[in-house]
Amino acid sequence: MTTVRIDNRRIRTDVRGRVVDAHDGSLEYFEGRFWWYGTAYGDHDGFTPDNEFVVYSSPDLSTWTPHGSILPDRPRGMFYRPYVVRRPLTGDYVLWFNWMERFWESSYGVAVSPSPAGPFEIVTPAAPIAHAQPGDLNLFVDDDGAGYLIYTSIAEQHGVSIERLAPNLLSSTMESSGILSRGDEAPALFRRGDVYYALFDSTCCFCPNGSGVKVYTAPAPLGPWTLRGNVNRRPASHPCGPEPVINAQQAHVARIPTVDGPVHLWTGDRWGSRNDGVKGHDQQYWGLLEFDADGGIAPLRWVNEWTFTLP
Repeated sequence: MTTVRIDNRRIRTDVRGRVVDAHDGSLEYFEGRFWWYGTAYGDHDGFTPDNEFVVYSSPDLSTWTPHGSILPDRPRGMFYRPYVVRRPLTGDYVLWFNWMERFWESSYGVAVSPSPAGPFEIVTPAAPIAHAQPGDLNLFVDDDGAGYLIYTSIAEQHGVSIERLAPNLLSSTMESSGILSRGDEAPALFRRGDVYYALFDSTCCFCPNGSGVKVYTAPAPLGPWTLRGNVNRRPASHPCGPEPVINAQQAHVARIPTVDGPVHLWTGDRWGSRNDGVKGHDQQYWGLLEFDADGGIAPLRWVNEWTFTLP
């Protein structure tokens, strides 16, 4: 067994001593290792074709080994939000991502790889979906192997919806939940017991203040969905107003195995947190979600450090 210590006060670095440059992506557990997928922004502002997708791996969420670019043959454009899942039918890996050849002509690209470290090969540069002009996204694979895409449609006033994917996870079946909410982005979708959760909040384009976390729950991935509140905003009566408790924008909710059973790790990008002016050095906050007896999520709170034990 391994005891893992998460410290949100320290900058996360890799085995070379360099700051981990991986943002707005997912944290997954494959083949006995953790894989941190993200967009590397380097020292530019994020609105250039210089963005690339990278991955780091770790046995303990502390020691990070860089594996470099995972999409080396990408077309020229601006790339954001890489999410990777393992295909139950074949055992290989699927990457969905958002990219724009020009503002705001966006598409979802889909790529595959036999290894979680990549490289991934693009199988379609523009996967058809039910709602036009796709924005932020996330992926979820249910216990029965069915895959789902949760995403924002810019054309629908940043409307968030969920679609069931084809069995090979490479395309959408167009079966949709309909629009859950408008004016939102940075979604995540996961399951805990018999309850499905969709988390997202208002648009926050690299904003240092961060955004809230609306919580929707449902008995099935396509709904019906019910709003349960916002767990990352202070009440309107607070002296500071309804500002986010944690100044971060949601990136992902990761399912982590522990000796006491799986836990759900919330990750959020702290845009503007860098001290050296390098965008790629913005940090992430990692915190465990806490659930009540009714399946609700407790309000987020800043925790400097915490530990858990891997099996």
